[in-house]
Amino acid sequence: MTDKDLRIESKLAQMGSVEEPVTGAVTYPIYQATAFRHPRLGQSTGFDYSRTKSPTRKVLEDAAAVLESGDAGFACSSGMAALQTVFTLFSQGDHLIVSLDLYGGTYRLIERILSKYGVTASYVDTNDLEALEQVRQSNTKALLIETPTNPLMMVTDIQAVCTWAKSHNILTVVDNTLLTPYFQRPLELGADIVVHSASKYLGGHNDVLAGLIITKGQELSEEIAFLHNSIGAVLGPTDSYQLMRGMKTLALRMDRHESNSITIAKHLQQHAQIAQVFHPGLPDHPGYEIQNRQSSGNTGIFSFKVKDARLVEPILRHLKLIAFAESLGGVESLMTYPTVQTHADIPLEIREAVGVDDRLLRFSVGIEHVDDLISDLNQALENARVEIEGGEH
Repeated sequence: MTDKDLRIESKLAQMGSVEEPVTGAVTYPIYQATAFRHPRLGQSTGFDYSRTKSPTRKVLEDAAAVLESGDAGFACSSGMAALQTVFTLFSQGDHLIVSLDLYGGTYRLIERILSKYGVTASYVDTNDLEALEQVRQSNTKALLIETPTNPLMMVTDIQAVCTWAKSHNILTVVDNTLLTPYFQRPLELGADIVVHSASKYLGGHNDVLAGLIITKGQELSEEIAFLHNSIGAVLGPTDSYQLMRGMKTLALRMDRHESNSITIAKHLQQHAQIAQVFHPGLPDHPGYEIQNRQSSGNTGIFSFKVKDARLVEPILRHLKLIAFAESLGGVESLMTYPTVQTHADIPLEIREAVGVDDRLLRFSVGIEHVDDLISDLNQALENARVEIEGGEH
């Protein structure tokens, strides 16, 4: 039986388990070496210097490529390092098209760093082909898509957009952090590159910082391999091991994240203090049908707006089980206030035009019992309501 014969749950659980033939260890070891002995002049074991390739990282990278149906995988020191490595494909004068609703760190990287080297970007709803055509330029080299987006959960039709991009010789890069290859595989839908902040759902335990790049096509894979080695923002062996350990339980965790988040999103839709809920797993979400067509499940993160911005501070203060903290995708539930945390680097007028305002909260739903999470939300919302109503008298 080959990897191609296995379902993704088995591929995840078996990562590295048959890769160590000398001892037969079912868990691949951490090779902490930075240098490797040459058998003789002109010969190599395949490993020379760990920045270029290390045994533990290679097992992770090969597994990532298989999971995403790619040709090559590259493990980086963070999700932002992965994006920067991909962005190094572009040169002065190049133009990018980028998802309008976007993680603030990606916006910061483009506008405050790439811009210094003459790379420009236009931000649009990437599900609107007319809008893409309007901003396309003769020097447009790539399209960067988040789907679903962070934090408003906008969904892009990956196949339709990739078809459009290919017709104009534009590279398509998809950030697949929120769904992971367990639920969505953009390369199978026509994308050229997939990136992950692997610190999130792939690692899954809020204890490892990592990024992944997966490529399709030999020429592109060789180019990214050159950049990965030359830039050197690579993942160390211990973190590679830790990431693989987390990924072994990805299927179990994602199923729980999904079921918890949809149950809570439906609950909040009925809550008196909530104005709007953004979750692509809800039938009234504008991207619901596309999401169901191109993905086999839903993420565990969603956002919601409270009716009164004064509720935000006391809600966050009264949470007990749910932590007020940045990041997402871990087994522990976290709540974030995007306008002052994850999206603070995006200018106010852009944030508010998209809908990231002072009433929006982002909830990364963990794997705790769903009733406990709902109870914590209910008490925080009720205590917040009492506080602001008491302040009105």
